[in-house]
Amino acid sequence: MDSLAEIRKRRISLDLSLGELARAVGRSDATISRIERGQIRPSYELVQKILSYLEELESHASPHLRSRDVMKRDVTTVDGISLVGEAARVMEKGGFSQLPVVEGGRVTGAVSESSLLRALAQPNGRRVRVHDVQEEAYPQVGEDFPADLLASILTRYPAVLILNRGELRGIVTRIDLIRGLRGTPLRRTVHGPPSGGG
Repeated sequence: MDSLAEIRKRRISLDLSLGELARAVGRSDATISRIERGQIRPSYELVQKILSYLEELESHASPHLRSRDVMKRDVTTVDGISLVGEAARVMEKGGFSQLPVVEGGRVTGAVSESSLLRALAQPNGRRVRVHDVQEEAYPQVGEDFPADLLASILTRYPAVLILNRGELRGIVTRIDLIRGLRGTPLRRTVHGPPSGGG
């Protein structure tokens, strides 16, 4: 069964130990281990019991994931008064494809590889300021914003900024959200309250 091959992957993604799963379904650690390795063929009833338990944990874990759990806390920004050449150097050095633009301590827009290319291709392009070529600012949400709702925003924008009382606290890109939704930060809430980690 395809579902058997998924048991170990789903158990690990839930940060669930072999022993915890075994106790939950009334079997030994060794039995669950052998099922995961494909060494024994469990009954249909046992498979359903295991899958139901995993599904229950997954359904409880998902609603607790917040934007703070998936965001990058160290946000690299570029000042709006910087020259586009400086912005290009920052992007190249950090391997970024876009950056939030900040001026006077406030997010005023964003700059992307495309906007920099357009500017640098013009005569005297190196003398242009970032605020003259910046694009619309990325959407902004609070730290408690449900992470699953970020998915629909990130289908339209390359990033979402996380703010707390107007202060930039983090950024979420598509890959950050993908990692968060399938990784450890999502699952930590199964065993206790959110830690607030990113």
